[in-house]
Amino acid sequence: MKLFWNLIGWAGVGVVLIGCRHAPEGGVVEVPVTFAAARQVLETNCVHCHGDYRLKGMPPIDTTRHLAKLIGPGNWIVPGQPEKSRFFQVVIFPDEIPGAMPPTGHGIGKAEVEVLRQWIVAGAPMPEGRNERLRPMGEAPRSR
Repeated sequence: MKLFWNLIGWAGVGVVLIGCRHAPEGGVVEVPVTFAAARQVLETNCVHCHGDYRLKGMPPIDTTRHLAKLIGPGNWIVPGQPEKSRFFQVVIFPDEIPGAMPPTGHGIGKAEVEVLRQWIVAGAPMPEGRNERLRPMGEAPRSR
C-alpha cells in the first residue's frame, strides 16, 4: 500500500476523489466542489493564456474579481448549469472544433474537467470579499 501512495501521491488521489463519495448502496454520490479545487484546475490549465498576456477578446480569469464577473445567468459561467456555460463547453469540445480550450491539444484531463463541471453545478462558489490573484502553475497547455 505504501508503494501505491508513493507512485501516485496524495495530490492525484485528491483530484480523482474530490467530486464523489460512495453511497451506502455502493453507488457514487456527487459532492459539491469548492473554489479551491476549481482554482487549481484554472491555475494549471487556463490562467497561462487568460491572464496578463491574453489576446484581445479572451475573458480575463487572472483574479477572483475578474472570474466573478463571468458568473451569472446568461454569462460565461451559468451557476448550476455547466451545459449552458460557454466556459465549460469550450473545455469539452473536441480539438477539431474552433474555440476548444486549450487551443492547441486538449490538455485538460477528465478528472479536471469533472472538477470544473461540479464546481459549476455547485453554483460556482467564489471566495467572498477578496480580490485574489490566480497564478499560472506548471507548463502552459500549449507547451504540452
